[in-house]
Amino acid sequence: MVSVRNQSKNVCVIGAGPSGLVAARELRKEGHSVVVLEQNHDVGGQWLYEPNVEAEDPLGRNKFLKVHSSLYDSLRLISPREIMGFTDFPFLVKKGRDTRRFPGHKELFLYLRDFCEWFGLREMIRFNTRVEYVGMLDSDAIGKDLKWVVRTKEKKTEKVVEEVFDAVVVASGHYSQPTLPSIKGMDAWKRKQMHSHIYRVSEPYRNEVVVVVGNSLSGQDISMELVEVAKEVHLSSKSLTITEGLSKVLSKHENLHLRPQIESLHEDGRVLFVDGTWVIADSILYCTGYTYTFPFLDTKGIVVVDDGRVGPLYEHTFPPSLAPSLSFIGIPRKIIGFPFFESQAKWISQLLSGKRTLPSWDDMMQSIKDFYHSREVAGIPKHNTHDIGEFEYCDKYGDHVEFPHLEEWRKQLCVSALVNADVNLETYRDSWDDHELLQEALQSPHFTQLGTEANTM
Repeated sequence: MVSVRNQSKNVCVIGAGPSGLVAARELRKEGHSVVVLEQNHDVGGQWLYEPNVEAEDPLGRNKFLKVHSSLYDSLRLISPREIMGFTDFPFLVKKGRDTRRFPGHKELFLYLRDFCEWFGLREMIRFNTRVEYVGMLDSDAIGKDLKWVVRTKEKKTEKVVEEVFDAVVVASGHYSQPTLPSIKGMDAWKRKQMHSHIYRVSEPYRNEVVVVVGNSLSGQDISMELVEVAKEVHLSSKSLTITEGLSKVLSKHENLHLRPQIESLHEDGRVLFVDGTWVIADSILYCTGYTYTFPFLDTKGIVVVDDGRVGPLYEHTFPPSLAPSLSFIGIPRKIIGFPFFESQAKWISQLLSGKRTLPSWDDMMQSIKDFYHSREVAGIPKHNTHDIGEFEYCDKYGDHVEFPHLEEWRKQLCVSALVNADVNLETYRDSWDDHELLQEALQSPHFTQLGTEANTM
């Protein structure tokens, strides 16, 4: 619903990654006063590579993690660069930089830094500032004029600051807090165990027998890297039904083995699998994904994380009892991220200015209930609540703020990369057959809108 009031709010954005940066831009565009709180020394969030991981618990079991980024040194994008950009800032090839279609992580970090400079966002960001607490100033004001207390600590000086904001946008990411399996003997196993959150390079695994747990994209990627230095790599997977691409990789490398799930771990170094086979391993690397965590956020139990489900959230963004003064950007997975974050940012900004209004509390809660029920009926586990995996949802979401639908070429390039990866796991980033689609993308208004000026930034 659209109305005409224009109220300027004092808004705090938590995180200067992709979702936080676009939130800051849209909020300012809508006339709000914005402060972005970022715990690291630069923008980028997950895309700000951190090679020093020694201070982190190997299994990432601390409430407040010391390391935010989970990037490993060799990581390359799994999507082609053409589909990744915000709608008005294409991810262009720059001279003297990584020009590949599937570039390394540093190139995406530089894109985000360019975005920040182009739109003059840096002046809104407080770096090296960790958010320790976010809570309601007066919980009796729920449903009325709710304000938020935000307490931060400056990393270097340890100076604590407490401020009050009209609204808080949580954009703190969800690829940092490890999810770990529960395996018998895990606590007693004395050899090296770590989560991929702190995996950076393969060298420490030279000549080792390594068990990689989890046949995810990162599990496959890291296994392919380890196989070049390790004595043996055993990839333990829930399902032994695998893609053609992984099958090709397994047949090519004699020291890479597919294994079922782990039954138990033993003090002598044995890793016993559910089919009765076992290996003596030097290291176990858990590529078992991440969960949502907001250790700073106190909503008096209104918003909770339950088995990977953040809720209740209307359209994965708004807690009905606290919206629009509290919102979340970047919760959904399995989407083309940047344009979706942009549509979220626009909706939040326009709700806070009074330009738009949300449905009633009852309607939002019913919508959430219906959504949960539809996932249940489809047999989708709770921890996959926020896995979207369909373009239609993103387009429908954008309709709330008349946000343009994803271009057809963007959708098709996304699908063609996924199909190619399925068949050619080792080579899909460097060998592809979607040249016509690529030309269509590069000649589209998305890529020509900034002219030559942006190319020389």
